[in-house]
Amino acid sequence: MKGKKAGIKSKRRCIGVRTSPIHGRGVFALRPIPKGTRIIEYKGKLITDKEADRRFGPLQENSSHTMLFSVDGGLVIDATRGGNSARWINHSCAPNCEIEEEDHRVFIEARRDIKPGEELAYDYNLPTGERHPKKAKRDHACLCGARPCRGTMLGEEEEED
Repeated sequence: MKGKKAGIKSKRRCIGVRTSPIHGRGVFALRPIPKGTRIIEYKGKLITDKEADRRFGPLQENSSHTMLFSVDGGLVIDATRGGNSARWINHSCAPNCEIEEEDHRVFIEARRDIKPGEELAYDYNLPTGERHPKKAKRDHACLCGARPCRGTMLGEEEEED
């Protein structure tokens, strides 16, 4: 058994990371992914909101790039430590994936059938806990290019009128 350990089944990868037309790196389907498929878990070190602010607050102040995922209970998954390919999934206002949270774990699932070569994306819906001034919208501009693009990765429900 060349390249495999005895007793371990080989699972064909369904995703791969490469350069994205949306932003930096992206995650792409390598084979068809049916609607409802749990594709990957967003992995990283689980830390408190307070620890995330301590570690990244000054760095994130002037950057829209982050590998932190807030989960219930005032916790954050820090994908800069122990993260996997899921950290490269980009935002889209017309996403083909959605997030499912279970017990402080985050899973990315297919919202619809995804074709090989298609980039995976979910709506970041970034929370700020306040209304969004124009500067915040510019700092978190959306580059998805989708027809229904709202122009920002910030949460839809928090936008100013």
